[in-house]
Formats: sequence, C-alpha cells, structure tokens
Amino acid sequence: MKSVVFSLLGTNLDYKGKGADRWNRWRPNIAICQQETMIVDRLELIFDNHSQKLADQATQDINAISPETDVVHHRLNFVNPWDFEGVFSGLMDFARSYEFNTQDEEYLIHITTGTHVAQICWYLLTEAHYFPAKLLQSSPSKERNDTIGNYQIIDLDLSKYDQIAARFQREHTEGAAFLKSGIHTNNTEFNNMIEQLEKVSLRSSEPILLTGATGAGKSQLAERIFELRKLRSKLKGELVTVNCATLAGENAMSTLFGHKKGSFTGATSDRAGLLKQANNGLLFLDEIGELGLDEQAMLLRAIEKKSFLPFGSDKEIESNFQLIAGTNKNLINASKNGEFREDLLARIDLWSYHLPSLKDRIEDLEPNIEFELEKFSQKSGSLVSFNKSAKSTYLTFSKSPQATWNANFRDLNASITRMATLADGARITEDIVQEEIIRLKHKWQPYKTTTQQGINLLDYIDQNRLAQLDLLDQLQLQSVIKVCQESDSMADAGRKLFNVSRTQKSSTNDSHRIRQLLSKYELNFRDLKQ
Repeated sequence: MKSVVFSLLGTNLDYKGKGADRWNRWRPNIAICQQETMIVDRLELIFDNHSQKLADQATQDINAISPETDVVHHRLNFVNPWDFEGVFSGLMDFARSYEFNTQDEEYLIHITTGTHVAQICWYLLTEAHYFPAKLLQSSPSKERNDTIGNYQIIDLDLSKYDQIAARFQREHTEGAAFLKSGIHTNNTEFNNMIEQLEKVSLRSSEPILLTGATGAGKSQLAERIFELRKLRSKLKGELVTVNCATLAGENAMSTLFGHKKGSFTGATSDRAGLLKQANNGLLFLDEIGELGLDEQAMLLRAIEKKSFLPFGSDKEIESNFQLIAGTNKNLINASKNGEFREDLLARIDLWSYHLPSLKDRIEDLEPNIEFELEKFSQKSGSLVSFNKSAKSTYLTFSKSPQATWNANFRDLNASITRMATLADGARITEDIVQEEIIRLKHKWQPYKTTTQQGINLLDYIDQNRLAQLDLLDQLQLQSVIKVCQESDSMADAGRKLFNVSRTQKSSTNDSHRIRQLLSKYELNFRDLKQ
C-alpha cells in the first residue's frame, strides 16, 4: 500500500534560508521524506497564499532527496491560525472534500508543524475518523550532524494498546459497580442494563427515563448517576430532586419554573424555581407522570431550548440542566389517554431503563441484605449480623411465594432495620427472624389477590398497584374486566355496568364512562378483549 502524509508547511521550521546551509539544518517536512525506514509515496502539503515560494523550495528539495515522493500542494487560508474554531472548520472541510482510498493507501497526519491549535485540531479530527489515519510525530536528533532526526507513528485506535484497553475496562467496571452502590448483583438483565447505563451516564447529557414499580430504586439510581457524573467532572452544578406527585396547580408552576413577585396571591417575592437551581447540574423529576399537561409543555421547551418563562414573567431564564425522569406509570398508555404529552415522552424516552422489582431479581436478595446491614452498621456504629440458622430461615421465607415484597427494596430496608435494631449483642437470632416473618405476613396479607370469575388481576395490573387497592376495589375491578370481555363494545359494556344511573342522565355517553373507569387503572378496552 502507498504511504500518504498530510502536513502543514512549517513557515519557521521548514524555512532555513535559500543557500546550501539549509541542508545542515533539520527541516521537518524534508526530514520525513529522508527516513530510511519509511517511504513517503505522496506528501499532501498544506499552506496559505503567502507561502507559495517556501512551498516551491521545499518541494524542490524533496524531489532532490526523495524523487519517489509526489508532493501535492493545497492552499488553505486561516484568518487566524490561533483561532480554534476557524482552524478546526478549515481542516474538517478539507477532510470532507478529500477522496480517501483506504484500500490502496495508508494515511499519516504529520503533527509537528503548524500552531499548537492546528496540532490539537489534527488530533481531534483523526480521533473522530474524519481523517482515517495515524499520527506522525517527527523531531530533531540530539546528534550534532544529524539533519534527518527521528519519527514516531501513533495509532489512536486504543483497543490495540493492551494496557490502555485494560485501564478503560477497569474504569468501566468500577463505574458500573458505583451505580450499583458496590452491591455484587447476579441478575443478568439488571447487570447488562447497569453496564449500558454507565456508558450513557458518562457519554451523554440527554434525558434518561427510569421506569419501574415504587421502591425499585429509581431515586437511588438517579443519585448515583449524578455522583458518577460529578466524580468524572461531567457536571458542575447540584442534584435537584422533586416528586411531581407533590405538585399541583400554581404550586407546580412556581416550584419548577419559579415566579415573579405578585404573579398570584401569596407571591410576595420572586422565586427562582428548581429548574434554575439545577443549572449546570442534574434535575430528577420523580413520578413525572403526575405532572400536569401545562407543566409538561413548559418542561419540553426547557429541555429543548434550555430556557423557560417563570410564572408571571415576560423574560426568559436560561438553565442548562440534565434531566432524569422516574415513573411507575405506563407513559405510553397515559399518552394514548391524553394524560401525558406524546412529544414530551418522545423527548425523554431517548434513554429508557426499566428497573425490575425485587421479586423479579430475587437472586440479588442476599447481597442486598448484606448491603442493608452494612448501611445500618454505619449509621448505628455497631456491626450487626445474622447467626447462621436465622439467616437461612429469613432467606427461605424471603424467596417463598408468601413474600410478595410489595414495596420492593423499601420493604427490605425496613425489615433489616427492624431486625438489626432489636438484635442484642449485634446478632440477629432465629426468634427475631420469626417475629419479623409474622410481621411481614400480616403486612402483606391484605394485598394478596383473589381470583374471582376467572380473573386474576395480576394479569392486568402490576403487583405494586394491586397492593394499593382495597379488597372491595379489587372485586369491583374484576367484575368490570369480566363485563368488558363479554361485551361487543365500550358502549355495550357501559349499558350493562351503568344500567340504572344511565337512565337518570339527560344525555349518556357510556363509552366515555367506561374509558374513564379503565384509565384509572391504566387499562384500555381493546387490551381486555385480546
């Protein structure tokens, strides 16, 4: 393959006078064509309008010492060779217009000549593969009479460097472990998700959507993402967290976007708002599905434009924040029902990760028990542990069908905290475990589903949602599902379910009433018919 070198003409280093004395000095572009161990088939020499004579002299000298080298001239004018943007744009345009032939030619970027800005731009454009090349660095020799000097070729494909590749893998592994709070987890799906999330957290500042049941660990994971980005100098600002379920009406607008004094009753002073507070930091909006449609519209603009209008103000405020959103809702269904903006969902759904419940990754129960014990020990200043039989009993129950773990890791944290607090001599005994098992059974007993009319509610709503329903509501929902399945349409189901109340209304819209009833449980009629 032919060897092709791209190089800027060195207006200082390549210029050593016109007399014979110039051959006694090291000149980088002439020297690289004199190397015994490297043949330059073509030199793509780049210079501005003011350096034509020097380019001609350098070309003439190269032809004299290396007649096999074809020197091609390119005129490229930089308004200011120390202006990074201008130099980068000029070299990138040059790369885009150049016809590379990687099958027959190998390319080298000579980074010895030109300003430091130009050298940095060469590096960045090569690393980004605008130039499919390796870097070539030349230098003068320490020997007094040596005008050829030395050279070194640098390949930016880091995967070829074993130590560097190992270092990157170690950093990646440490980052993933950091996101898991150092817990050694065994669930393959969860581990794969965390590995990808580690890369996304460090390489992207786009929104991240965390989904999963209440207590699955969305808030803790958002905090770890923030801490990891802060640790790697990806963020300067702070972490701002808000649960959207606590926001309503004017309070939501004011809390998120701020307000001007006098914009509403009680607004006695200006308020900056949480989006402004999160400038150059991370904003975690938990339960984003509870946010009102007006707030959703303003949030979308703030994500895309990095600016927003405080309530009651006519002047925009800028805030460069990264968003992490959390939800236990099915936002796709909420969007179909008009409860969540489709455009906002599309914007925050670029990176979406579902956190499995504790029941779905029960193989990770034991390391999480050890993690909770360690947390308790750090707070209490006393190292607490199970005795052997007590731990075996607790693990057996925890993995049994009786253990529903409705609140996921919050249930586990509460359970370990109770047992550790009651442990005399810092040892959790069999008696303490048996007492805790009774407590957990009693806690979870009301949330067990019943199967009426052949309907198992766990086939339609998640376990966490079911745990929040009274038995009366469960029975009613099973009846509604049964009627819908046996009806030809929503109107037909409405006529059956509202057979009395519909006759007392001046106008009836049975379909609308069914749609509202099902949307309360994030269900739709079509899915029930499948």
